[in-house]
Amino acid sequence: MAEANAANPNAIDARVFPPSARRGSECRQLKLGGVRATDLTAQFGSPLYVIDEAAARSRAREVREALQREAERVGTSATVYYAGKAFLCVEVAQWMVDEGLAVDVASGGELAVALAAGVDPARIGFHGNNKSEREIRRAVEAGVGTVIIDSEIETERIAAAARAAGRQQRVRLRVNSGVHASTHDFLATSHEDQKFGQPLDDAPRLVTAILAHDSLDFVGLHCHIGSQIFATDGFRESARRLLGAYPELERIAGRPIPELNLGGGFGIAYTSAQADEAPDVARIAAELADIVAETAAEVGIAIPKLAFEPGRTIIGQAGVTLYTVGTTKSVALAGSDAAADPADLGFSERLYVSVDGGMSDNARPALYGADYQVRIANRDSDAAPALVRVVGKHCESGDIVVQRDVLPGDVQPGDTLAVAATGAYCWSLSSNYNYVPRPPVIAVANGSARIIVRGETEDELLAKSVIPAPVAPARAD
Repeated sequence: MAEANAANPNAIDARVFPPSARRGSECRQLKLGGVRATDLTAQFGSPLYVIDEAAARSRAREVREALQREAERVGTSATVYYAGKAFLCVEVAQWMVDEGLAVDVASGGELAVALAAGVDPARIGFHGNNKSEREIRRAVEAGVGTVIIDSEIETERIAAAARAAGRQQRVRLRVNSGVHASTHDFLATSHEDQKFGQPLDDAPRLVTAILAHDSLDFVGLHCHIGSQIFATDGFRESARRLLGAYPELERIAGRPIPELNLGGGFGIAYTSAQADEAPDVARIAAELADIVAETAAEVGIAIPKLAFEPGRTIIGQAGVTLYTVGTTKSVALAGSDAAADPADLGFSERLYVSVDGGMSDNARPALYGADYQVRIANRDSDAAPALVRVVGKHCESGDIVVQRDVLPGDVQPGDTLAVAATGAYCWSLSSNYNYVPRPPVIAVANGSARIIVRGETEDELLAKSVIPAPVAPARAD
């Protein structure tokens, strides 16, 4: 990635930043949604999460249309759920509904957000490997369209809640297809030894248990093979294995199994180096539709209705985080270290650039070794390029925002930095480490900006602490 940027460390790569991101013709400042980055930080503070509304909406529409078009081509239909765990707030949920998507939630809190946004409960899918009985009751009573069963215990809990509510609850069974996604181990969610779902071989027994409850309506299997996936082979093989189980499940049920949820996990380009490898959703949609149709014909079943749960691929590129540089310092690279890492391009020094946020607003580099692309937002520069590592302000050596990139060597305190592709899993995973308040989230569109998630203040964090009342000193008798 550093090599791709060394030629022009001022360039704004439209494959990584939102499509509206560009430098102004006069001041050369970065604009997002038609608004200067420096105007945004002046009004809303720094650090600052920025979401390009038009980018999020158009991508949601593009993904939905591709998946539905290809499903219709092979004679079925598709429901596309927005995976709220990537980033969810009331307004974003409303954008997704406006663009024709359903919403996938994975906790009682996410369910509350979706309901507050006015999402039709029938268009909500409820996930989670440890849904509490209270969460299940709330989902069933609210009329949530589908609850995904993650364990045998949940079958009884959901059936009891549905009986008490006097309704039949649609359910899917989450299974592990045994397909290992080519991704970080913590992002792979369909191998056998992990917390989600049940082994595919156990599906006949578990479906039999589901069908024993009149209060449950079993509509199909669900499988999610991982996140940030670039290769399509895993999706195709997982679909083939799942459909291979349907004849036996239909024999047990005595009827067709109407649906198959293939999850999400489509990757995005976080850096220019990844941009040429990032999967094309239209191609994935076509390949999946073909493999579903072919496999259904092979095993002798009708093509089920399909469902998908993309999140990152919709909201990731729409987001940019703005920071302010506080300090910089150069560190010499030992010759052996530089030679051992070709990505350092033979630089003899690394410039550490410290910003006013860090792992509290973007935990992904610390969790997954994720990398990002960074640009100076308040200006461009003809200075010679420098190898940089953007780090946060936290008391943690792993507090890295951008592991490796190239910026103009005159990057200095007071500069505004823009880190691209932070729309997914940054605000969602944010924390108050070192008692740092979470930044606000703003939406930009058509040259204007507005808050969609309020930021926090130190006073609000302090107010959560229980401060004991002063204890009067004991009187001497």
